[in-house]
Amino acid sequence: MIKELENFKGFSAKKLPLADPLASGHRACQGCGEVLALKLAMKAIGMNSIVVSATGCMEIITSTFPQTAWNVPWLHVAFENAAAVASGTEAALKVLMRKGKIPQKHIDIVAIGGDGATADIGLQSLSGAMERGHDFVYICLDNEAYMNTGVQRSSSTPYGAMTTTSPPGKKSFGQATKKKNVPAIAVAHNIPYVATASPAYFLDLMNKAKKAALVKGPAYLHIYSSCPTGWRHGGDLAIEISKLAVETNVFPLYEVIEGKYIINRKITKPKPVAEYLKKQGRFRHLTDDLIAQIQRQVDEEYDKLLKLAGETA
Repeated sequence: MIKELENFKGFSAKKLPLADPLASGHRACQGCGEVLALKLAMKAIGMNSIVVSATGCMEIITSTFPQTAWNVPWLHVAFENAAAVASGTEAALKVLMRKGKIPQKHIDIVAIGGDGATADIGLQSLSGAMERGHDFVYICLDNEAYMNTGVQRSSSTPYGAMTTTSPPGKKSFGQATKKKNVPAIAVAHNIPYVATASPAYFLDLMNKAKKAALVKGPAYLHIYSSCPTGWRHGGDLAIEISKLAVETNVFPLYEVIEGKYIINRKITKPKPVAEYLKKQGRFRHLTDDLIAQIQRQVDEEYDKLLKLAGETA
């Protein structure tokens, strides 16, 4: 067990932090699951933080000049360098404290990016920051495409999904590659804490965000973030779809603490993946054969996870 987590008791529904680093006055789409996830994560991490935000949905909707929804110091950076800027921020604070320019105290550095900024454009800077061992939290808000620029595919877009750059047609069935496993890439860097989370399980998400902030060194949190606009589902379905993703094993919830896998919500009788797919317009074109293929892929990936955690189905 990591020393900083030994006395961590976790949040309860009756005793949540009152302060909100991210205020409700933002411009997210109606029913956005991503901003809900970010708000919960920041509420858990707290006000003593500096946020570095890559270009993406959460940057656009929270910082429309001259207004801001942030109640903590916040930096907007490019798609590719959130982790690099977070590294520099952490290093600069160390120097300023060492020279007595600012008081000695711990400040949480939080870098946030969408799946495009994380799995594609910013993967190099994220890898470098994790390899160097900077003390920061990286949060990937995964809505499975480049939503703020027009729903183009990313390497986190799931197999078979329709986007504007992976349209189904006579010669295409949609996204032709499998979703990149960024949490596994983070684990491969031997960092102390990696976890997946979903806003449908808000206490689990908040506890993981706080754990990520408590550990010394890099921590990576991959958060499922439904998108009514890009996924073509109703604005009232974000939580229902987020739950289905877990209940079908499409998006398992787990932690990796110092290399040890822990499945937080083991699904022994998973619902058919088809129940998850049929709620979203981006999968409406899929044939029964393709749905069966996706089911096999989900089962295989979950079996791998069970083995990593030393568990059986």
